[in-house]
Amino acid sequence: MAEITTIARPYAEALFRRAQETGKAAQWSEHLVWLTSLVENEQFAGVISDPRLTREQLVQFILGLSGTPLDSEAQNLLIILAENHRLGALPAIARQYEGLRHEHEGILDAQITSAYPLNEGQVQQLMSRLEKRLGKEVRVHVVVDSALLGGISITIGDRVIDGSVRARLEQMAVALKH
Repeated sequence: MAEITTIARPYAEALFRRAQETGKAAQWSEHLVWLTSLVENEQFAGVISDPRLTREQLVQFILGLSGTPLDSEAQNLLIILAENHRLGALPAIARQYEGLRHEHEGILDAQITSAYPLNEGQVQQLMSRLEKRLGKEVRVHVVVDSALLGGISITIGDRVIDGSVRARLEQMAVALKH
């Protein structure tokens, strides 16, 4: 089976193009957040994979759960994903859609992984430095991973900045100059 990101890409790109055409980027984000939360729910996972349900029944079940009705385009997406057995790709579609949206809006998403919890001031300082260095607004998500020996790792798209290694390299460069 193809990797989930490969499956999700054409859907995300089509949604983003449509959102641009209609001026409904924020509304699509809301739809995708809701659908993703549903698909990631453990109880719902069994419903998605239940072979006794037809795709039409599954779509009607999902639409019945929505507190705020999905517009016709979001319903069409749901139908297409159900017919193609791709509902499980919704989280990846949502991530890729948001990445495209943020890129268009000049926003970078960064994940800061730290060996220890960071306080708000530390996060703001890192965010400020990243914005200055990259010339774009940066939205950060902080993850604590005690498996790290120390320092931080920052991931932006496919770029990784390892704070502990970088600091050591900078120290070595200074030492070599003397």
